Amino acid sequence: MSMTMTQKILAAHAGLDSVSAGQLIEAKLDVVMANDITGPMALPIVKQMTDKVFDKDKVVFVPDHFTPNKDIKSAENSKAIREFAKQQELTNYFEQGKSGVEHAILPESGIVVAGQCIIGADSHTCTYGALGAFSTGVGTTDIATGMATGELWFKVPSAIKFVLTGKPGPFVSGKDIIIHIIGMIGVDGALYKSMEFVGDGIANLSMEDRFTMANMAIEAGAKNGIFMVDDKTLTYLKEHTTKEYAVYEADADAEYDEVIEVDLAKVRPTVAFPHLPGNAKTIDEIEAMEPIKIDQVVIGSCTNGRMEDMRKAAAILKGHTVHPDVRVMVIPATQKIYKQCVQEGLVEIFIDAGCAFNTPSCGPCMGGHMGVMAAGEKCVSTTNRNFVGRMGHVDSLIYLASPEVAAASAIAGYIANPEKAGDR
Repeated sequence: MSMTMTQKILAAHAGLDSVSAGQLIEAKLDVVMANDITGPMALPIVKQMTDKVFDKDKVVFVPDHFTPNKDIKSAENSKAIREFAKQQELTNYFEQGKSGVEHAILPESGIVVAGQCIIGADSHTCTYGALGAFSTGVGTTDIATGMATGELWFKVPSAIKFVLTGKPGPFVSGKDIIIHIIGMIGVDGALYKSMEFVGDGIANLSMEDRFTMANMAIEAGAKNGIFMVDDKTLTYLKEHTTKEYAVYEADADAEYDEVIEVDLAKVRPTVAFPHLPGNAKTIDEIEAMEPIKIDQVVIGSCTNGRMEDMRKAAAILKGHTVHPDVRVMVIPATQKIYKQCVQEGLVEIFIDAGCAFNTPSCGPCMGGHMGVMAAGEKCVSTTNRNFVGRMGHVDSLIYLASPEVAAASAIAGYIANPEKAGDR
């Protein structure tokens, strides 16, 4: 039976020759991950099921959402997973100050690789599909089951095939492309489906672009996003891990619910307006409107807090000053990226421009801390969601954008075209 990339990975982990869309299977897990919000809720369930997790090398805890701890409750949550990780002798517990945001630190640390079956108690676990893995977010009970047994049931998803062609133009990155795609299909356009990215255009995307796109597959309702493995993927794996991996390619006659072609050369810098990631508008459409004045800019998160993102933002901000009515938070996704920003002089650029340069954390992304918004305020953010109340008050407004659009907007004081940032 012909299968997609995702279906082949699930079949292999279920010990089956083949699977088909809609089939219920039980699959073995390679990585089970939780954070400081979801982990503590899972622990009582795990303790009811077992005294020991199924594999101390495959269960991962990353405190990142409310770290540095913002209050007593978040401190207690971090303490709970810290003590559990120590008691279970987990190989991979990523303490604050030694790691970073979960979906950046796991690839950076070589924990996730091509061909794996991965679950995480966080919806953006789909990020690891950039490496050619099946990776999806699950709830508390499922993550507890995974920790205890090393297995979980899945309904095999059908798939949409995205054929990427061409080369992105200047100031167009993975963030623009995925917002463009979600704008095309809608926030439920891939509901419980696999978004499978193939085509010659992928060679023109960096690994950072791919992580960003896979990260936001969930914003189209997808079960997972996954990229074909190419030379860039293999180079990344070689640089970051010694783990064995497996490359799965879709069969030529695999069945897809839909095939969508995307010419990357035609994608423009694109912004998602409130209150949905699919409310996409190009920078050209925005420039035809009255200027949208902003109060805040956030550059960081599991979506756009990687080194390439930092460099792109710094290139725009260099020699400029943040608008007096705007406050800017720059948050590198991991300690390694933080240190590299120091070594490359990017921190000086950010600080000289008038930005706050913060320790790795999810922070403001979900209205946690380090940048919560008040009523009526507008924010351009490189994060992944712009739902009502996502980053603070229900009457605040979030505009999702690339690091370059965010940096240009920080200088201008309104949503601005990065192509014209040098004119200011």
